[in-house]
Amino acid sequence: MKNLSYLILFLLLSPFLVNGQLLSGKNEFSRKDSLRGQLTPLRTCYDVTYYHLDIDVDIPKRSIAGSNLIKFKTIQDFNRIQIDLFDNMAIDKILYRGKQLKYTREFNAVFIDFPTQIKANTLDSILVYFSGTPHQANRAPWDGGFDWKKDSNNKPWIASANQGIGASLWWPNKDHQSDEPDSVLISVTVPKELMNVSNGRLRNTENIGKKKTKFNWFVSNPINNYNIAINIGDYVHFQDSFNGEKGKLDIDYYVLRENIERAKPHFEANVKPMLKAFEYWFGPYPFYEDSFKLIETSHLGMEHQSGIAYGNRFLNGYLGRDGSGTGWGLKWDFIIIHEAGHEWFGNNITASDIADMWIHESFTNYSEALYIDYYFGKKAGQEYIHGNRRAIQNKTPIQGQYHVNNEGSGDMYNKGGVLHNMIRTIIADDDKWRSILRGLNVKFYHQQVDYDDIVNFINQESGLNFNSIFEQYVKTTLIPVLCISETKDGKVQAKWKNTVENFEMPVYIGTADNNLKAINITNNDQTLNIHNLTKENIKIDTFNYYIDIQKN
Repeated sequence: MKNLSYLILFLLLSPFLVNGQLLSGKNEFSRKDSLRGQLTPLRTCYDVTYYHLDIDVDIPKRSIAGSNLIKFKTIQDFNRIQIDLFDNMAIDKILYRGKQLKYTREFNAVFIDFPTQIKANTLDSILVYFSGTPHQANRAPWDGGFDWKKDSNNKPWIASANQGIGASLWWPNKDHQSDEPDSVLISVTVPKELMNVSNGRLRNTENIGKKKTKFNWFVSNPINNYNIAINIGDYVHFQDSFNGEKGKLDIDYYVLRENIERAKPHFEANVKPMLKAFEYWFGPYPFYEDSFKLIETSHLGMEHQSGIAYGNRFLNGYLGRDGSGTGWGLKWDFIIIHEAGHEWFGNNITASDIADMWIHESFTNYSEALYIDYYFGKKAGQEYIHGNRRAIQNKTPIQGQYHVNNEGSGDMYNKGGVLHNMIRTIIADDDKWRSILRGLNVKFYHQQVDYDDIVNFINQESGLNFNSIFEQYVKTTLIPVLCISETKDGKVQAKWKNTVENFEMPVYIGTADNNLKAINITNNDQTLNIHNLTKENIKIDTFNYYIDIQKN
């Protein structure tokens, strides 16, 4: 959700639409970008199966020290691998079977040399000791890093948030979204008067001397590195449960001591209704084994799997505002609904390359409208999506460039939601559309996907060809123009302009708003066989279609 702040600000200050052009040139990327974003043989030769991240947080020094046990399965023979850790963080030593390994560093990449060749199809591990002062986030979660704050009682209140910039900002790992560990143990040592809350379930706590406590959190499901988080504060804990499609789901809340009375009714009003709606649309919550948690943070929020960071101040809307301008966004807490939507799209289904982060954000933006749809009706959800168009800027495509750790534009939120509403409108069968959304979460359960996976699945399940539509709206900034013209004998014709090659999309056309029918339009002029249709009385569904109209 890291670009969302800019989108909301733009929407509030500039409620207009800018028609864009195709991205005219590629950004320039460096060796540093390639080391982070590319899957070289030094990364594909092994598959991470487990992390045990064990750190001690020195709050006065704003530093951390500890280790990460990396267990992996070897895919190919190798004697060298790459892991990642930002170059401002120190590697103290790397152990393999009790002996130190040699390594070199280039930017944020760490190249580890083994004394002998490691054979394929074996299980092995290394233990990396590290320390340092992690990058401090000035505007978490937008810039990424550690957020060192204090609560109203002057007690430390600390959180990590590092989507995009990467988990290797503060701990050593294979920092690429294509490789998720099957499970993780997160051990965090903090002063005794404080608590650390991380992903998954609390296994136990340990007394470390007289002044410290270690909290051990275990995640039993695959999890992406950027989702692994620490949250340190003077928290109080309360619980609830939800009877869902897979049985009883445990719900845990951790909030600052002074906010418990505000939190209880607010979470009650938002969380279980959200789970009910999203299980209807997307299928069972994907992480029953690890529970569902909200953890209060000083920053706005982040979709940390099974431990969502929450900082919306117990308000409905986005800090009390409705970015759509329709009023529908004020009926629910934006951060709870949006970040929880990521449990299905982003955490369950994860883009293998950050260039396809539009998959996470487009479906999750759309989940907001589906929440409204579930409780207030389809028209209300569509009104919300239409209102969100005001924030679309169309300066660059919503898909980034592969292999260089480059995400697309912030339009992946609202433009992405608009795209999915159009796909639903074209399919024109809400039961089938719901089965597609649920089917995505079955087909790609706990998996990594790319653009082709998503498009091909929707094509297959719908029986329609959406290739050119996805290419148009995901890979370009062009807005299709529906050109309406009239021949000398009074026949009305239509065709698409300002599109990718061989673009075609059915659109609803008629002579009255309540009498529109879907007609497939291509880049070639075609006559519209609608009784009594003229260029003047033509009606086109521009409410659900993000298009421009040109009458010649």
